[in-house]
Amino acid sequence: MNNILFAFSLSLLAGLSTGIGSTLAFFTKKTNTKFLSLSLGFSAGVMIYVSMVEIFVNAKDSLTSEIGIKAGSWLTVISFFCGMLLIYLIDTFIPSEESTAAAYNIKYSTGYSDIKLLRIGILTALAIAIHNFPEGIATFISGIHKPSIAIPIAVAIAIHNIPEGISVSVPIYYATGDRKKAFLYSFISGLSEPLGAVIGYLILMPFINNLTFGIIFAAVAGIMVFISLNELLPAARDYGDDNLYIYGLIAGMAVMAISLLLFL
Repeated sequence: MNNILFAFSLSLLAGLSTGIGSTLAFFTKKTNTKFLSLSLGFSAGVMIYVSMVEIFVNAKDSLTSEIGIKAGSWLTVISFFCGMLLIYLIDTFIPSEESTAAAYNIKYSTGYSDIKLLRIGILTALAIAIHNFPEGIATFISGIHKPSIAIPIAVAIAIHNIPEGISVSVPIYYATGDRKKAFLYSFISGLSEPLGAVIGYLILMPFINNLTFGIIFAAVAGIMVFISLNELLPAARDYGDDNLYIYGLIAGMAVMAISLLLFL
């Protein structure tokens, strides 16, 4: 029982660290479009780097170890593009601009850019929640079986959840002007990590293997890359001057790279 509580606590702390990033909305002026451009570029850099350098590679390693190099590599790529297709379909079926404006008290006639930012925030929160879910399972299982390994894993996840919290809170705050709402969305996206731990323990443990983990992780990588290229970077370019969003992109990649290297 002690091991179970310890493992769940690690998953909970790692997930709640998104709240650290989301608090940035409380100290930001909504009129600062340069900061918005920089933040959106930063968010794209975080998501692209972690997807292609960590998530995709881990997915491929899991699948090739389970079904061989050729079949595993093919399944990784197929799952990656299936993730892109999935988020495209989700994006297509998100309520229309008019419905979104009404739901969040945004004036449709003057706030189209705000609605666009809100959609970006919602999609990013969804992608990060899906990404955090299997991470929660992995942290929980390692916490039960190998606590000495689980602690650095949880700390590394917590560190790179901080910029992910920024990715969610900033566009939602700029869209709605509501700091509490921005914090809440970001906070909820992080809660999928301890939720993954609970469901992993109660339901999924008999079914978790390299094959299922590999497919989920590859699809998540596709989802995050699609959102970055289709939503975050175009919006960052629209709001910024010159190459400001590119500097944000590079900074996001650098922060994520350092967070992944800290606990090798």
